[in-house]
Amino acid sequence: GWGLVGLASYLLIGFWHERPEAVAAAKKAFVMNAVGDATMALAFFLLIAKTGTLDFAAVFGDLDGLSQTTLNLVALGLLGGAVAKSAQLPLQTWLPDAMEGPTPVSALIHAATMVTAGVYLIVRTHPLFELAPNVQDTAAVLGTLTLLMAGLIALVQTDIKRVIAYST
Repeated sequence: GWGLVGLASYLLIGFWHERPEAVAAAKKAFVMNAVGDATMALAFFLLIAKTGTLDFAAVFGDLDGLSQTTLNLVALGLLGGAVAKSAQLPLQTWLPDAMEGPTPVSALIHAATMVTAGVYLIVRTHPLFELAPNVQDTAAVLGTLTLLMAGLIALVQTDIKRVIAYST
């Protein structure tokens, strides 16, 4: 499902495929989200290797048996997935360009779905992040910097679609 949301985004952004800007924006969103998908997949592979499952209830029950290095690597991988989907630093530049797609659907899928999915991933896996305080701090710093940077950029935008994207 996580990857299908990225595919839907790619197809939506590139809806007007005869416009070079839309094609470039679709590719950019696809690549940046693929980077996040890859980090999340690596985190899942590491969890499978160390716990034998991806069932969160079983994984969370076995967290005490994981080394600090494993916890940090898994948390970083999950954070990478969230950063890409939520358009946070350093993978934030795809979201304003994503507004090349049809406005109502683009705002819905990107603001209400994809950005929220990244936040939900972090919240859903909070027991793991609680045991990786350095990664928690990294997530807080990235979120704060993204908030400040995007808010300031949104103030000077003249295209309402970009204002919505940056304020997301």
